[in-house]
Amino acid sequence: MSELNFHHLRYFRTVARDGNLTRAAERLNVSQSAVSTQIRQLEERLGQNLFDRQGRSLVLTEAGQIALDHADAIFAAGDELVNTLRGRTSDQRRVLRVGSQATLSRNFQIGYLQPLLGRNDVEIVIRSGALGDLLKNLEAHRLDVVLATISPPRDAATPWISHAIAEQPVSLIGTPERLGNGSTFEELLSRQPLVLPTIDSSIRSGLDALFDRLHIRPRIAAEVDDMAMIRLLAREGVGLAIVPPIVVKDELQRGELLEVDQFPQMSETFYAVTLKRQFPNPLLRELTGDRP
Repeated sequence: MSELNFHHLRYFRTVARDGNLTRAAERLNVSQSAVSTQIRQLEERLGQNLFDRQGRSLVLTEAGQIALDHADAIFAAGDELVNTLRGRTSDQRRVLRVGSQATLSRNFQIGYLQPLLGRNDVEIVIRSGALGDLLKNLEAHRLDVVLATISPPRDAATPWISHAIAEQPVSLIGTPERLGNGSTFEELLSRQPLVLPTIDSSIRSGLDALFDRLHIRPRIAAEVDDMAMIRLLAREGVGLAIVPPIVVKDELQRGELLEVDQFPQMSETFYAVTLKRQFPNPLLRELTGDRP
């Protein structure tokens, strides 16, 4: 077997970053046909297609993204060699790309990623957004995992793998001033203004069913789709919040907020959503164990 041609890798890396043969050829100061030849030879050497053509753009395949990560590492190692011999130092790091549903608790995210945080050999890239956009990026190999409170529908076209990684109870939480003395759980739900998740959240349907069963017409101070905002509103005393305690963990520990009680038979499940990969990110395996 012939050795890997680093000249091919340099051309590939330039095309991968530009997403266009013409711009890459201009940057490399060679003809477009020369670039195409180099890419084709690299694909033959690796036995994998590295690009999909979408209109005028070239989009990396899963194998292409893996090849780009390794190409970056190879050229970084070359820079490290030069820096070392010139008396400078540099660190080669592995990257985990995480998509996080914008409404997800920041405390939960930190807890999930804790095994990798602070490691000198790891860089974590976190991108927040709507679940649909994050799943598109996962499918396009721009993310390794998506953290969410919803398990996306699975079908033949998009075979998501949803790992249930945690389940948190849901509690009624508020400031000491809001809670007062002697009020029961049901009295607080009936009389105090409430800060609720929006109707499309996994928690809200259970809440609405509970209110109906108890014949409670809640006083809604705010409906919020962002756990960080619910946390702030609860802390400001706008109303009693209905959230998993992990969302306000620090405030509970400091006594700024108090937990009245947990809602019976109500919880929020947290998922790590992945796709079956031919080349799974080894860092992800450290978080999910043997699961892909």
